[in-house]
Amino acid sequence: MPNQHLGPGDLWVLPQAALEDLPISYQRVLEVVENAYKALRDGDSQNPLKTIVEPRDRHSISYSMVGRDGASNTVGFKVVYEHDPQRSRDAYQFHSFIFLCDDLTGRPIALMDVVKLGPLRTSATSALFARAACPDARTALVVGTGVQGQIALPMLLAALPKLERLCVYGHYTEGLKAVRENLKRHYPERDVEVVEDLAKAAAEADIILGVAGLSAREQVRHTWLKPGAVAVLVGYGVDADVLHGADYRITTDTSQMQVTCTDLAKPDGSLPAVDAELPDILLGNAPARRNARDIVFAYNSGMVVTDVALGRLMAEQALAKNRGQRVKLW
Repeated sequence: MPNQHLGPGDLWVLPQAALEDLPISYQRVLEVVENAYKALRDGDSQNPLKTIVEPRDRHSISYSMVGRDGASNTVGFKVVYEHDPQRSRDAYQFHSFIFLCDDLTGRPIALMDVVKLGPLRTSATSALFARAACPDARTALVVGTGVQGQIALPMLLAALPKLERLCVYGHYTEGLKAVRENLKRHYPERDVEVVEDLAKAAAEADIILGVAGLSAREQVRHTWLKPGAVAVLVGYGVDADVLHGADYRITTDTSQMQVTCTDLAKPDGSLPAVDAELPDILLGNAPARRNARDIVFAYNSGMVVTDVALGRLMAEQALAKNRGQRVKLW
């Protein structure tokens, strides 16, 4: 691998362009992300809570995370800065990177952009939730057509190939077009149904993914869901009453949920108890639901350990193709 030849003080930098079109299948992404979650319980991994800072008027948000993936012996430091996160000033900006180190050799691997990495690991987590909580699902509904919405359906099919009906709800023509095109790119024989009645579509779905942005005009309500449905929330598109009315609640990490899920809290600031966490579910140490009729709410909050694991895979593939730039940093 090219970074094995780094000299003292050298570092490989992988910009966004260097990470495009890497030959990584969604099945491989699912495998890497699943192994990262399992290693949190059954390996030498660590995923401390993120550190967050905001100015009083909340015109920006900044946070940093450090994690260790025991499955790949990789340490990563992720930094994020968002300007105008509420999209209220017409001045939105997003900047983020992750610095990866090999914890066996002590060598730096790369400093890399996360624009491609973040959506992939998040969509994989949603698919893992769906597969665990509803393995016999036949109908999936995606609410939102942004980056997450465009990846969601092919990632779901990678995890649940027996899905029969694929639906999307959104209001942006370009986003809907991108959802269809990305699905066709991975599964040429499959198509997506654009739904206009969200309540009706939600009532028929086994899996609902809420991946909309702040501008979401309508959200899935608890009373719309049929017994046995699972609603996975990443951004917006699933109302807080689904969390509070669910029969069973699962999350990636309870402590992190309490920090990042405050917008779903009751007026007194309380959140209902979580029944199980994804790492324990994947290891078979906790169920993804109690019975087949449970309405399950799953909260997908990003965990840096999955950024580290998937980032390592992407960096190695990019560097094997001689992509990126070597800089003298130290």
